[in-house]
Amino acid sequence: MPLKALDYDSINENVKKTQYAVRGELYLRASELQKEGKKIIFTNVGNPHALGQKPLTFPRQVVALCQAPFLLDDPNVGLIFPADAIARAKHYLLLTSGGLGAYSDSRGLPGIRKEVAEFIGRRDGYPSDPELIFLTDGASKGVMQMLNTIIRGEGDGVLVPVPQYPLYSAAITLLGGTLVPYYLEETANWGLDVNDLQRSVSEARRKGITLRAMVIINPGNPTGQCLSQANLREILNFCYHENLVLLGDEVYQQNIYQDERPFISSRKVLLDMGPPISKEVQLISFHTVSKGYWGECGQRGGYFEMTNIPPETVDEIYKVSSISLSPNVPAQIFMGLMVNPPKPGDISYDQYVRESQGILESLRRRARLMTDGFNSCRNVVCNFTEGAMYSFPQIRLPPKAIEAAKRAGKVADVFYCLKLLEATGISTVPGSGFGQKEGVFHLRTTILPAEEDMPAIMESFKKFNVEFMEQYEDHRGYSRM
Repeated sequence: MPLKALDYDSINENVKKTQYAVRGELYLRASELQKEGKKIIFTNVGNPHALGQKPLTFPRQVVALCQAPFLLDDPNVGLIFPADAIARAKHYLLLTSGGLGAYSDSRGLPGIRKEVAEFIGRRDGYPSDPELIFLTDGASKGVMQMLNTIIRGEGDGVLVPVPQYPLYSAAITLLGGTLVPYYLEETANWGLDVNDLQRSVSEARRKGITLRAMVIINPGNPTGQCLSQANLREILNFCYHENLVLLGDEVYQQNIYQDERPFISSRKVLLDMGPPISKEVQLISFHTVSKGYWGECGQRGGYFEMTNIPPETVDEIYKVSSISLSPNVPAQIFMGLMVNPPKPGDISYDQYVRESQGILESLRRRARLMTDGFNSCRNVVCNFTEGAMYSFPQIRLPPKAIEAAKRAGKVADVFYCLKLLEATGISTVPGSGFGQKEGVFHLRTTILPAEEDMPAIMESFKKFNVEFMEQYEDHRGYSRM
């Protein structure tokens, strides 16, 4: 009998080639152990509310009223909801064509795109055009849509930082393109050397690959570094000279845990540089409600903004967006609230500031606790998490552990992370899922567990690591560094 269309041997090969480590082998094993009754600490994904972060009050109040507009007609509504939340809910409902159950424009509600444009203008000091902003179901959908627009076939390459967030490797594989890695330097706090970038480009071109775009993740995932203005100028100059679209993944822009390198958007640096670069470099910038002190991952709200993209191309992107009819409307309202939060003098302002600053200050402390905890462990070294939500320690695995992993048919860091999971219930992601230099091993964990739980988690990791190293070291001077 001939193969059916959805028999395994008959499906799209790109689907089979696609890998996504964040929900890969470690996650599946953790889910099995959880079903068996083991307590699992899921630090594999940046999912703040799942790890105990409480939602901000004001946006939930507004969206609750939008979801149940009959509450606005209740004479006692003002006893439960503050006046500014009531006013904002009425504002957003007026922007829709029939409440949250009605489709919006395929680019998102015009009034909310206007709020996003005003936010970008305040942030960067340059006006933004709402017509060049598309609201999406999380930033990931926007990334997928833009890569789909850029990649024409396997001869097209996209420069991606390694270590990288596996959305990029997965999407490029699925769309039939070629990922061209450029390596970040761990000993320089995951810095970027433009000379190494140029070598990646030259090597790709020798293989006949046409470079189409470059991805930056700022702050970094999984590496947690923040790009300086000088870094961004170098990158934009590089894209100008190599004729590359820059895809700026800026979803962690609220997550900054040091004062030396505040977040600066790629768009601001580009426009500061002036012509011809400011008029020529094509830039797509992504943001989301899933990260920062919002952490509303399940709401699936995001946007992308286009800079220097021809109108004809924007029309084609709009056409493809229209196939899905409408982005998630409640998430659009979350996005409007994120970019236009309560202002000084509003009833909810003090509570909003107290809640948001409390989350950020706790994350800053947790970043330090986790970095110091890893660096106190044998054969582990970790750069400080300057931004984003992750630690990415290097694990100096002894040769005997690497051999044991080979015998078990596992990549060495997968072997280590599985052992960690079984012993402690801590679910991480092996560094091989993000890409890393040959012979170097890492794991990624979020810094999101509750602050009061962090010392016990790090102590549990340290105890496991000591036992692991005792088992596999030959005690003949294997060094920590």
